[in-house]
Amino acid sequence: MDINLGNMAVIILFRFLIYIMSVKCVGYCLSAVPPINSACKLQIIQTHEDYEYIQEGDIIIGGVITVNALARHDDSEEPGKFVYCYKPSLQNYKYLLDFLYLIGEFNKDEYVSQNLTLGYHISDSCGDVYKAEKSVLQILSGTREPVPNYSCAGKRNIVGFIGDLTSETTIPIAHILSVLGYSQLYHLLKKMIFPYEGQFLKSFNENGELVSPYHINNLFITNDYLSDKKIGLYIPWAPPNQKLNITHNEIIWKTESNKVPRAQCSDNCLPGFRKALKPGAQSCCYDCVLCSEGEISNRTDSENCFRCPDTEWPNANKNVCIVKGAEFLSYTNDVISVFFSSISVLLFVITLLILGIFIIYRDTPIVRANNRSLSFLLLVSIKLSFLSVFLFLGRPVDITCMLRIITFGITFSIAVSSLLAKTIMVCVAFKATKPGSSWRKWLGVKLSNSVVLFCSSIQIIICMTWLAISPPFQELDIHTSPGTIIIQCNEGSAIGFYSVIGYMGLLAAVSFVLAFLARSLPDSFNEAKYITFSMLLFCSVWITMIPAYLSTKGKNTVCVEIFAILTSSAGLQGCIFLPKCYTILFRPEINSKSFLRVNKFC
Repeated sequence: MDINLGNMAVIILFRFLIYIMSVKCVGYCLSAVPPINSACKLQIIQTHEDYEYIQEGDIIIGGVITVNALARHDDSEEPGKFVYCYKPSLQNYKYLLDFLYLIGEFNKDEYVSQNLTLGYHISDSCGDVYKAEKSVLQILSGTREPVPNYSCAGKRNIVGFIGDLTSETTIPIAHILSVLGYSQLYHLLKKMIFPYEGQFLKSFNENGELVSPYHINNLFITNDYLSDKKIGLYIPWAPPNQKLNITHNEIIWKTESNKVPRAQCSDNCLPGFRKALKPGAQSCCYDCVLCSEGEISNRTDSENCFRCPDTEWPNANKNVCIVKGAEFLSYTNDVISVFFSSISVLLFVITLLILGIFIIYRDTPIVRANNRSLSFLLLVSIKLSFLSVFLFLGRPVDITCMLRIITFGITFSIAVSSLLAKTIMVCVAFKATKPGSSWRKWLGVKLSNSVVLFCSSIQIIICMTWLAISPPFQELDIHTSPGTIIIQCNEGSAIGFYSVIGYMGLLAAVSFVLAFLARSLPDSFNEAKYITFSMLLFCSVWITMIPAYLSTKGKNTVCVEIFAILTSSAGLQGCIFLPKCYTILFRPEINSKSFLRVNKFC
């Protein structure tokens, strides 16, 4: 029997979609089936809010449909008790008539019905969820006031329900019926397909959902009336690129020249900018903010900016990352490099000329009196100091980083050691002039050479230790200067660097003190006062160089070092040798033995 009833239900629903004719029996229920059980205390009254359509039979099909489109609740007496239905829908009423006509045709067909009478109990939900749920319970109870899980209308064989037109009311009905063991008959039609509008089909998918084409309408207002116009079609089963078909020139926009309106209140943010939402505004209202330093955005309306890699930097428009430029003291691209190179070459040539003059006049009293071997050594060390400037120019590499510090450290130590030896020799020569003095044995080149060798060896040991432990190396500084990679030399060990500078300062200080004390000693060619001035200039330059060196970065640091080397070397050259050259070239009468004899007895 259950299988036959299920088949009957399918036939009923199938025929419901085919037959569209007049109805045999439609009645507005003014009474209900008398209750069998007196416990229900059924009181039959006419109500103005319940619309029901009832026909008894051996098999009953329940149904909740929407005939009246709108409902209004009357909460004046009891909240939710009365629901007033209004605004009947002619189309929905035609569906009801189709169903009732189908029931009548079914009962006429004795072959199909097999002596069973099909009845129905249809209630109008008026499109209201509360009314739909109440209607289901009324149909199951058989009373005006629903009695959940209890039938007061005798043995009514309700085999299933017809659901409502909308999911808003159908889903709550399905929840109630699934708990009570009833099913909605449309679930039996999941795989059935029906013709629709002559060219398309209506069908159900595997989830029981209706699959059908959708017309896309354009709503617009003309003369204060709302109108619509068909502008496209959506076909779910079509290929992906053919599902949506819209005739764009048929769309009516409320803009000048019927142009598509912009759905945003802000202009698009170009690459290089990012969107910043305005506080309290809609998501389409935003400000365009320039990307921060080191960041780019490469698409329109970007919500975020992206940081460039460490070796790259944004271009002027901040939409592309480009390789950072390298910064170092170049031979050709920097004017200051050309200036330093020219000055270094000029001073080297001057030193070379001075050395030539001293070699030519090496046997004259002024050259012999000031220890010409130390003078030659001092001139050579000054020349090397001028040439060491070129190690500071150009792109730094590990080998040049090591050579530049070692070269100027050792050459300056030799130069200052030579001046210290000269000063010591002046003091020893004065002491040795006294009769019976023991200082005579210290006269000669051995003492001066020993002083230079000893003092220079200490600096060499410091430099070699520095190179062995933590030598200078090339360093790429990508953080100090935005958009630039500074190629510079890292000292490796700050202790090693300041030890070299400190030792040179110690030698210069000792030479300055001794020269200052020996400046007034009687001697025809006493150069102690010249050494005093040269050491004063030397110490001033390097003391000033330290804070300047610490406060600069990149090629500016290199410029400070080159300036200190050129200034201190030129100071030694000018203070020590230029006066002697002036005497040799322009006052030859002073540079003679006769002048020394006269000056000695005066």
